[in-house]
Amino acid sequence: MENHQEKQPNNPLHGVRLIDILEHLVNKYGWEELGERISIRCFTHEPSINSSLKFLRKTDWARKKVEELYLKSLKRR
Repeated sequence: MENHQEKQPNNPLHGVRLIDILEHLVNKYGWEELGERISIRCFTHEPSINSSLKFLRKTDWARKKVEELYLKSLKRR
C-alpha cells in the first residue's frame, strides 16, 4: 500500500520551499505592502528574508497566512 503522505497531488504548496514563497511575495508586493497585508513584526520592522524565515518556521499561524497570500497571488496572475 502506498504512503499517502509522500504524494500530495491536491496540495499546491507541495515541493515549494518557504524561501521561494517569501521571495516571490517580496518581489511582488515589497516589504511595506507585505507588512500591510500580513501584520507581523518581521515584515514591518527592519524586514529581511532571514529574520522572516526564522520567524515563519517557528510560527504556524503566520506561515499559514503567508502561504495563503502566496496562493492568492498565483491565482491573480
